[in-house]
Amino acid sequence: MLAEIDSFQAQDIPLLDVRSPAEFAKGHIPGAVSLPLFSNEERKLVGTTYKQVGPKEAFQQGLDLVGPKMSHFVQMGEKLSHNGQVKLYCWRGGKRSQSIGWLLQQAGLQVTVLRGGYRSYRQKALKKLSEPANLMVIGGHTGCGKTEILQRLEQMGEQVLDLEGLANHRGSAFGGIGQPKQPSNEQFFNMVWEKWSRMDTSRTIWIENESLCIGRVVVPEALLAQMKKAPLLLLNAPNTLRVQYLIKLYGSQPKSDIANAVQKISKKLGSHDAKQILNQLASGDLTAVVNRLLKYYDKRYQYGLNRTDKSRMQKIELKKVPQSWDEWLDKISVLLKGHPETTI
Repeated sequence: MLAEIDSFQAQDIPLLDVRSPAEFAKGHIPGAVSLPLFSNEERKLVGTTYKQVGPKEAFQQGLDLVGPKMSHFVQMGEKLSHNGQVKLYCWRGGKRSQSIGWLLQQAGLQVTVLRGGYRSYRQKALKKLSEPANLMVIGGHTGCGKTEILQRLEQMGEQVLDLEGLANHRGSAFGGIGQPKQPSNEQFFNMVWEKWSRMDTSRTIWIENESLCIGRVVVPEALLAQMKKAPLLLLNAPNTLRVQYLIKLYGSQPKSDIANAVQKISKKLGSHDAKQILNQLASGDLTAVVNRLLKYYDKRYQYGLNRTDKSRMQKIELKKVPQSWDEWLDKISVLLKGHPETTI
């Protein structure tokens, strides 16, 4: 059975990607399991035959390659199915997905094939991310705990799109330390869209202020354009708490990783400051290291702020200085949930 993308996504059924392993690795629908019709080498071989000889010969070659694996596909389809049901897709919804779909149906499974394939999924994502949404952007100096505040808001029932969490990166030269490997740029887009597609765009969606790149991945252009127009709430955490937080976040990480990150920005820091930071790091004076780095990042943050439309900015401060990091997170999260107009 062929299904359009909307009904296909709505079905809570195991999802199989029958494209090659290389295609799957580059990007796939989140939650899909790879069950490739062809290996990378086989796909290349059939493609070459198609171009150099013809489609009939390529089709016959494909049959020769797939024939010995038919039993494997049935076994895996049965193993991965739920109550005898599976969904599957290829690139365009063509021969690969329809042939596997036919085979699994002959084996007694109930199969749904995505019309238009993975390409239709990507096209829908590009279109929908361009549609207006009710974004609320959280900004603030490095070490304000923006990610943790987003997590608190989500626990309080708010809609949150945590781009850095999806990117496995905190967004600075130090942002990859202690993080898993980043997804491909294509897969990052898919993960953003998958989370976005489950949200009500008429309600507030909380998101952290980001530049174009988060580590090696790029924020989808349509989403970034909306973020640049949305209200920007600027957090102002006490410097002492920021230092404590960053030491807690990075203090247990290998010094070599931190030193490598310092080296990445050494030209921007200046050779004198970079050398002093590395010496302080070697001696274990993390407070001095963090304070020096915060001066650098605060200057960069202010530079970006000066180029931002002032009409969309609002400073968020607490009248009473919090005594602990948890107190800061608790009070700011409650304040933001109330969509503040003034400080408290």
